[in-house]
Amino acid sequence: MTASALDQFALRAQIARAADFGRYVLRNVRLSGPVRRTGSVGVANTAFFLADVFVENGRILAITSVCSRSTEASNPNLHSIDSRGRVMVPTFVDCHTHLDKSQILPRTPAADGTFDGALLVTRFDRTANWSSIDVSRRMDFSLRSAFHYGTSAIRTHIDSQIPQAGISWPAFIELRQHWRGKIDLQASCLFPIDMVRDDVFLSQNAKRVADAGGVLGAIAYPVPDIDCLLDKMFRTASYHGLNLDFHADETADPAADVLRRIAETSLRSSFPGKVLVGHCCSLAMQANSVVDATLDKVATAPVAVVSLPTCNLYLQDRRHNGTTPRWRGVTLLHEMKRRGILVARASDNTRDPFNSYGDLDMLDTFRLGTRALHLDHPHGDWIRAVSATPAEIMGLDSHGVIAKGQPANLILFEGRSWSEVLSRAESNRIVIRNGVPISASLPAYPELDTLEGLALR
Repeated sequence: MTASALDQFALRAQIARAADFGRYVLRNVRLSGPVRRTGSVGVANTAFFLADVFVENGRILAITSVCSRSTEASNPNLHSIDSRGRVMVPTFVDCHTHLDKSQILPRTPAADGTFDGALLVTRFDRTANWSSIDVSRRMDFSLRSAFHYGTSAIRTHIDSQIPQAGISWPAFIELRQHWRGKIDLQASCLFPIDMVRDDVFLSQNAKRVADAGGVLGAIAYPVPDIDCLLDKMFRTASYHGLNLDFHADETADPAADVLRRIAETSLRSSFPGKVLVGHCCSLAMQANSVVDATLDKVATAPVAVVSLPTCNLYLQDRRHNGTTPRWRGVTLLHEMKRRGILVARASDNTRDPFNSYGDLDMLDTFRLGTRALHLDHPHGDWIRAVSATPAEIMGLDSHGVIAKGQPANLILFEGRSWSEVLSRAESNRIVIRNGVPISASLPAYPELDTLEGLALR
């Protein structure tokens, strides 16, 4: 074990011992304005500063700058732990995943890295293998990974065509109960937008989602009657009191303009709920004038956007002629953020035909997004895109910030700057839940071997 690993191990042990007494202070943690506030953060307030974080009975009792350290911080009767300038962030919030698809890659050897290919082989696998046991065990495996890495809330899309909806939704509800107190789980139904033409199908899905406290969602693409179908989605969501979540414009085709149409529908209907749209890749291929007109409407609607860089980099511009992809496939987060549009980043697919890799580690998503989208120089408040902003989108008041009165759900990294944190995997990170460091290990892949077709070949 390296010296740094020993240091992290010793620090985790110190925090665990202090947590046994119910009250302690983590001294000299490195915080920044973006992780402290629920509202907007000015550029001048994004720098790191050293602080002491007081924890009592699993909640944050107080946060004081080292520059104004109180005498209590040096009280010998208070369990005091020196963090030596390590970066601290709130636990992650992941607002766009596909837990029901996760880990099926070994069963889909025909997957070719393309979007159409992924749709085809996933459909075959779903029909052949997605029993209640299969879905539950794969989802639970992925949730244990996410918990280990420090994620405290997840929204997953659930394939909701008949008969799969009758299998996957009950499995999700059972898992949500099992994970209560560890990961807050939300679910959004998922089906192709043209299925909305069937009023009975839409009504059944909306009722199922409403009964489960979920979100109404669909994969939206430019079919001839797209505006009519979007109107039906918004009306149905309004009737049942549901929020909306769409996949849209996951293509390089500049003619794909569903994001704009969703914003227009929201404005036209005066929709009272929250609307989230994922992917929006085609924006990067459109003329500036088209982009400006679309984003102005998105900002006015308002509609939030989540970027999925891991999956979009994997799928978009995939070639099988020995040539290199020519574009990144990611959406225009800088332009959106300048307009005040809520923008998040999320993990999306995990070890399935839409993305052969991943482990539900939001640090990996944050790192990749920072590099691919140039979310640095300065780093600004982009950490909010994996914490406070998705928490706001999901309506979760107790997630995403480090503030007095909030649960002490924290991640303490070995790194002391963004460069140090984002340069290593930070496998030694200390995840603190309700004031106590977790000891949960990563699940081992052989656990999945007993599910049909998932053993290593």
